[in-house]
Amino acid sequence: MTERRRVRVDGKRQPTLAEPSAPADCSCPRLARDDWHDVESDWSDIAFLRTSVNALLGVPVGYVGAKTNLEAKARKLELSVPDDAMLLLGAGRFRRPLLLEVDGATPGMRGLFFPGGVAYTRLVEAPWGQMQKVVDEMRDRSTQKYGRAPADIWVWYLTCRLCSQERNFETLLIAHYKE
Repeated sequence: MTERRRVRVDGKRQPTLAEPSAPADCSCPRLARDDWHDVESDWSDIAFLRTSVNALLGVPVGYVGAKTNLEAKARKLELSVPDDAMLLLGAGRFRRPLLLEVDGATPGMRGLFFPGGVAYTRLVEAPWGQMQKVVDEMRDRSTQKYGRAPADIWVWYLTCRLCSQERNFETLLIAHYKE
């Protein structure tokens, strides 16, 4: 597959996923492409705190506040939130599930979600207005790869409003297959 080259109207080349840049005050996660793109992971030992956010025609509202509440809940349960913890957004037109990865959880703890199974991940560019297209492509690709549709497709936005354009709206898509 050839690398796409984006050129702004002013003639300056935009960086690709291979050469990300971001403002100095941005603390968004940066994933190594070899570790995440077209990779299958075992989720038998991963745990998440779960909540949901309202959505207006599929666009999440209150995302940052929900993340803050999940982090507070993790502290209350004496769980740690790893550096660059996954913050996964699920599907929904009016309500969307939101998961925050935590460490130190044991099965049976109240309020935790242990998804189990396998996760197939792809690191993609998902500019505004393209999310449905890239999710549909992920669903098709993972269905072809595994012979069945995934139980869920999760989205991890890796950029914020400060660095989205510089990093070409870098996003991790996760096709989750339950056991």
